[in-house]
Amino acid sequence: MKNPGTPVLLALLFLSIYSKAQNFERLYQYVNPLIGTEKMGHTYPGATVPFGAIQLSPETDTISYELNGKYNGEVYKYCAGYRYEDKTIVGFSSTHFSGTGHSDLGDFLIMPTVGTLQLNPGTATNPEKGYRSRFSHQNEKAAAGYYRVKLEDHNILAELTATQRVGVHRYTFPKSDQSHIILDLMAGIYNYDGKNIWTYARVENGNTVTGYRQTNGWARTRTVYFAMKFSKPFKSYGQKNYDEKQIYKGFWRKFDQTKNFPEIAGKNLKMYFDFETNESESIEVKLAISPVSQANALENLQKEAGDLTFDQIKAKAQQDWDKELNKIIIKGSETQKTNFYTAMYHTFINPTVYMDVNGKYKGLDQNVHKAENFTNYTTFSLWDTYRALHPFFNIIQPKRNNDMVKSMMAHYNQFSMKMLPIWSHYANDNWCMSGYHSVSVVADAIIKGNYDGDPKEALKACVATANKRDYEGIGQYIDLGYIPAEKNGTSVSNTLEYAYDDWAIAQLAKYLGETEIYNQFIKRSENWKNNFDKTIGFMRPRLADGSFKKDFDVLSTHGQGFIEGNSWNYSFFVPQNPAELITMMGGKKKFASKLDELFTMHLPDEFFAYTEDITREGIIGGYVHGNEPAHHVAYLYNWAGQPWKTQSQIRHILEMQYKATPDGLGGNDDTGQMSAWYILSSLGFYPVAPGSEDYSIGSPAVDHAVLNLENGKTFEIEAINQSPQNVYVQKVLLNGKEIKDFTLKHSEIMKGGKLSFYMGNKAKK
Repeated sequence: MKNPGTPVLLALLFLSIYSKAQNFERLYQYVNPLIGTEKMGHTYPGATVPFGAIQLSPETDTISYELNGKYNGEVYKYCAGYRYEDKTIVGFSSTHFSGTGHSDLGDFLIMPTVGTLQLNPGTATNPEKGYRSRFSHQNEKAAAGYYRVKLEDHNILAELTATQRVGVHRYTFPKSDQSHIILDLMAGIYNYDGKNIWTYARVENGNTVTGYRQTNGWARTRTVYFAMKFSKPFKSYGQKNYDEKQIYKGFWRKFDQTKNFPEIAGKNLKMYFDFETNESESIEVKLAISPVSQANALENLQKEAGDLTFDQIKAKAQQDWDKELNKIIIKGSETQKTNFYTAMYHTFINPTVYMDVNGKYKGLDQNVHKAENFTNYTTFSLWDTYRALHPFFNIIQPKRNNDMVKSMMAHYNQFSMKMLPIWSHYANDNWCMSGYHSVSVVADAIIKGNYDGDPKEALKACVATANKRDYEGIGQYIDLGYIPAEKNGTSVSNTLEYAYDDWAIAQLAKYLGETEIYNQFIKRSENWKNNFDKTIGFMRPRLADGSFKKDFDVLSTHGQGFIEGNSWNYSFFVPQNPAELITMMGGKKKFASKLDELFTMHLPDEFFAYTEDITREGIIGGYVHGNEPAHHVAYLYNWAGQPWKTQSQIRHILEMQYKATPDGLGGNDDTGQMSAWYILSSLGFYPVAPGSEDYSIGSPAVDHAVLNLENGKTFEIEAINQSPQNVYVQKVLLNGKEIKDFTLKHSEIMKGGKLSFYMGNKAKK
C-alpha cells in the first residue's frame, strides 16, 4: 500500500469494532501509573502499550551513578527516572525499567523549550540555568497509554502516548520565534563518564532524523537505533559534541558541524531543532526505536504510527489496554479496582517486545536474527518474576508466556556460554541476582501445557544451565551439596535457590519421562538441608570443612550468606518441600509458632541498613514483603495445619503493602512480581512452587471476579459474605464440590467453572 498509515488505520477500525463486539469496559480509567513512583516503587508514570518496546516517561533529575570515584547512593532513587517528590522535569526519554532495583536505559531524551537556547540540563535548585522545567502535580495527569504535564518555566503543555515501538510526543507551545526541541543523546539512567560508547545522528530531511546510541552499562553491548519525525519542518538545527577528551578529530574539522550539518557522530552529542510557533501551536514528535538498524526504526515508525494523529494513537493505546485489562473483570470498591487494575497494568509492562515489525532482532551473538512463529521478548528479571508473574501469565497470558519461553530458548541457542537467561535485556545477560530461575519458568510453562516448542530441547537447556560449574558456585554446589561461605558471599541463598530450581528441573524431567535426569535433580533438590542448622533451627552459612560459620546473626542482611534478605526470611525458602521443612523445624505446631514470630517481631533498622532494597515500609514484623524471597511464606500456614492464619496474613499484607497512592508499594515492583502477588492473592490463590500444577488457597479480597481465558472459557470466583472483617474462609467449593486440602490445580482453572468462597469473621479451625 502506498499510504504507510493505512494498515494501522484498518487495524484501529477493526479493534474498535472488536472492542464493541466484546463489550469491553473502559478499565484503563482505573489505572494509576503514579502508584509506586515514590520511595521504593521505582515505577514510571509515562506512556506505553502492553509489553511495549517503548516506555516513554518523564525524567525528574540527572543523578550520576558515580560520585568522587565511588557509587553514588542517591542514584538508586532514580532507577525508573521519575521521582514523585521532585519539582522539576529534565525531559522525556523512550526506554525505562519498571520497578527494578538497578537500572540502565533512559535513551533519547527529548525536551521542548522556549527562549534562549540552553543545552545543559541545569539543576533542581536552579532549573532556569538549563533546559529543565518546574512542574506541579496539579498540572500532571497519568493514565494507561497517556501522560500529560505542564512545563511551567517554558509555558509548554507536554503530552505523551505510544505504540509498540513508537513514542509519540505532543508539545503545545506559546507564541515564540525561539521555540526549540532538544534531543539529548548523552542523557541516560545510571549514567557515568564513559557509559556512552558512541552516538550518531543523521538529518534525513527537514523533519526526519535517524541515528543510534551505544552504551556500556548493565548491558555492556547495547545498541539502540532510532528514527524521529516532526509534524512540522524545523527552520534550523544544530548540535554540540561534548567529547572534550577526544584528541584526534580527523578531517571532519574542515566543516562547521555545529549548525545545519546533516551527519554527526561522537560519544556525547546533544542536538537542537529550532521552530517558530504560534500561540497554542502543537508540534508532534514520533520517535521509533529498533534493535537492528535505522532503516528498521523508520519502518517501525511508518507501519505503526504512519500518518496517524496523536489522538488516534492515544485512543488505540487505551483500547489495547482495555483489551488486556478485560481479561479479568472484578467487583469491589473503587480503591480495590484502582489497586487491582494498576497491578494488572504493572504486570503487563514487562517483559518487553524485542524485535522490529519485520520480526528481526539482535541476538546475544550480536548477529541479526528473525523470530519465526513467535514474538521475541527481553527484560527478564527472573529472580523476581518466576515466583508469581510468569505463573500468572500461564493463566492469563499463556500465548505470550509461550513466546517468552521461546525467547529464552533463543537466548540459550545464541549465547556462547550455552545458558538460559539469568537477567537479560537488549541482547545481553547482566547476570543480576542469583539462581537460574529461567528453568522454573520453562518447567512451569511446559507442565501447564503452555509451550509448543520442543520440550526435550528445553529440558536439555535447563540441565546445561544447572551444570554450568564455573557460574556462582555451581561446581561446589554439585560436589559438596552446598556452597562454602568462604567462596561466595551469598552462599546460603544461592544453595537454597539452586535446590528449588533443581526440583523444577526434576518435575519437568518426570513430566517428560526422563527418569535418569529426574533422579539426579530430585536428589540435588534436597541440598537445602545442608545449610539447615538443627541446633538453632535456621539456615546458616557452612564452611568448606563442613562446619557452620560461628559468627552468625539470623537477623542481619549483611555478610551472613544471603542476598537481599536475612536468615529469618530465607529459612522458609523451601517452596518445593514445605512438609519436610516443617518436620526439620520440629513439627507443625513449632513451625506455625515460628511463622507467628516472623510476622510479629520487631526488626531493628540496623539489620537492613546495608540493603537498599529493604526499607521499613516493606516490612510486617520481620517478614519482608517488599522483597521477594518470602513471598510464599504466608501460605505455609496451610501446610502447618493452620490455614486461617494464611487467610488473615494474606489480607493484612494486601491492606498494608498496596495502596492507591504514589508511595503505595512497600518495595520495588520488580517488573511486575509485587503486582502479580497482589492479583493472585486478591483472587484467593498463589503458586507456592511454580513447576507444579498446584496453587495454595488463601483469602480472596475481591467480591467477585471473572477470568476470561484465552481458550475461550471463563473461570468465575465469588466471595460470599465478603468484607474487610470477613477474612476467614468457612468453606470453598469448586463447581459445587468442596475443596478440603486448600489446593487448587491449574488444569481445573483452565477447564473453566466457578470457585466459591464462603467468608466469615471467625477463624474456622
